[in-house]
Amino acid sequence: MKILGIDDSFAVNELLDTVLNGSGHNFMYVDNGQEGLKLIRSQKFDIVLLDLTMPEFSGVDVIHALKKENIMDKQKIIIFTALSNIKQEIKELMELGVNSYIEKPIDVDALLEKVDSFG
Repeated sequence: MKILGIDDSFAVNELLDTVLNGSGHNFMYVDNGQEGLKLIRSQKFDIVLLDLTMPEFSGVDVIHALKKENIMDKQKIIIFTALSNIKQEIKELMELGVNSYIEKPIDVDALLEKVDSFG
């Protein structure tokens, strides 16, 4: 699968790169929401892995932009969050079209299981 990661953490991106490319997926990443949004507009990805908390242009901003541009329903999005106390926000994002979420720190096995379930 062709997967885009949008996360401002170099360590997370490197982990995802190793795990996903090592599992036979075509994974690429950017470290900010604006670059990720540009890529989503110009290419088709099977899955977008999106960090909610990034400076300047957050994952929530990406989701709202995709919704406004009627692109949201064309993407499978899994959000990452380090904040376990934002269940209401996750519920609202799921209602906007987010497909799933994973809490940080990322459990690699759970991630692969989720990614593979979309294949």
